[in-house]
Amino acid sequence: MGAQTWRVGFCCVLLALVECTRDEGVQSCEEVRKLFQWRHLGAVKGLLDSPQAGPDLQVCISENSTCCTKKMEERYQVAAHQDMQQVLQTSSSTLKFLISRNAAAFQETLETLIRQAENYTSILFCNIYRNMALEAAASVQEFFADIGLFLFGADVNPEEFVNKFFDSLFLLVYNHLINPAVTDSSLEYSECIRMARREVSPFGNVPKRVMVQMGRSLLPSRTFLQALNLGIEVINTTDHLQFSKECSRALLRMQYCPHCQGLTLSKPCMGYCLNVVRGCLAHMAELNTHWHAYIRSLEELSDAMHGTDIEPVLLNFHLLVNDAVMEAHLNGKKLLEQVNKICGRPVRTPTQSPRCSFDWSKEKHGMKITIRNGEETLANRRKEFISSLRLYRTFYGGLADELCVNELAAAAGLPCWNGEDIVKSYTQRVVGNGIKAQSGNPEVKVNGDDPVINQIIDKLKHVIQLLQGRSTSKPDKWEPLQMGSGGGVVEQVSGDCDDEDGCGGSGSGEVKRMLKITDLNYGDLAWSGNFPSSQLATPDGIAFLNKLNLLVMKGHQMR
Repeated sequence: MGAQTWRVGFCCVLLALVECTRDEGVQSCEEVRKLFQWRHLGAVKGLLDSPQAGPDLQVCISENSTCCTKKMEERYQVAAHQDMQQVLQTSSSTLKFLISRNAAAFQETLETLIRQAENYTSILFCNIYRNMALEAAASVQEFFADIGLFLFGADVNPEEFVNKFFDSLFLLVYNHLINPAVTDSSLEYSECIRMARREVSPFGNVPKRVMVQMGRSLLPSRTFLQALNLGIEVINTTDHLQFSKECSRALLRMQYCPHCQGLTLSKPCMGYCLNVVRGCLAHMAELNTHWHAYIRSLEELSDAMHGTDIEPVLLNFHLLVNDAVMEAHLNGKKLLEQVNKICGRPVRTPTQSPRCSFDWSKEKHGMKITIRNGEETLANRRKEFISSLRLYRTFYGGLADELCVNELAAAAGLPCWNGEDIVKSYTQRVVGNGIKAQSGNPEVKVNGDDPVINQIIDKLKHVIQLLQGRSTSKPDKWEPLQMGSGGGVVEQVSGDCDDEDGCGGSGSGEVKRMLKITDLNYGDLAWSGNFPSSQLATPDGIAFLNKLNLLVMKGHQMR
């Protein structure tokens, strides 16, 4: 017997049984009682053993006798609401997990990068500027803590914490490199030196470059994280949507009124299910256009972040700190005169500053240097995430159809419940999705707006504007920083650098930096070479920076 012949035969038998039940009425309510008890819908006491007239029923009204009481109908009402929320949560679970998992992964990766960048900077002080290391520790820690606070949504100003760091750095450089004979001064004099930094510009354009780089990388990363958190909020809101009275009655009629007639195994007709669920989710369907734009804007921002990612900015920050210190040291005499004019000469006594030493064999310090695999970069992770998220662009537009097809409705060709009886097919008009399409819905009356959905739409519109604002302001190539008038350090960084610039791409959006040493020829210290910045915090890198600083200082003395 073929499958089609078997299906036709099964339908005929089922319809015959229904006709028999309709003619003779429900003889027993035992199956209804069992299912009610199995679902834990309420107390079994008071349930009917046999069908009776149900004049007090509000929704599951029938000309025949019924197995339902008014109390059962109320319990079924609650169950229908819970069932609908359950299928909504099940349908969105994969999408919710995708966004929440990646949001957590992005945050964890950023936290790791911040710790690693802080370690690089601490190692720089511990191994090259040891006299300053312990005093610099608090400023370094506070600076990277502020970066974390900003990235994860706190109301802190990047310009303020960048300025604060370099103000504190200038005090250390002044006390230990520019005027190292005496190191103990009053609080008032120390504060004057800090404030003088912005007037005398001891670090050249390094602070400005830090602000530009941080602005280009921190703000897009912060916006990206905020957008992901909003995506989770949208799903949580729609998962727990409160249905209107009209919708609740329609859900009860569709899912549990058949039980009152003893039809515990019936399922609603496809067209009937679509009318009910499209009516209940009409306001939610209005999210679809904004949800689509939200995912598209996330994708555009992710593409725009290529080449200006936060990863190289954080991991190369210690290089800019070193550049700043060297710049101030080279111009120490001039800076000393400027500070004396602004703050006067301090009355101080010589002291010995505590030094910092770092044991490379001990990992417990939390400063072990790890080499990040190119496949683990933020750019690659974002690319994979957006590729998966793109599949859900029309999630809210097709949600009602998905629920009926996959969860709620009877399969095509099978007898089904049409809200009143078991039939071969649903004959009423089937409406479309969205509020406007519900004017002719024969099953659910949709009125007014949903303030909760309207609030979510407003939030989506706002974050879309933020995402688009970040993605359209693409930065130009970073200007190289030249230090020293007789050759020396040339630092080049950009999102589209090539091997001739001293940096190479990994093919995954990762930007690598090289320090080039050219034309340094100061007697027996003449040397040229290059070194990858990703290893500048390793022992070999520290030796490289020490030799570099020595070369530059020697050249300054000879000139």
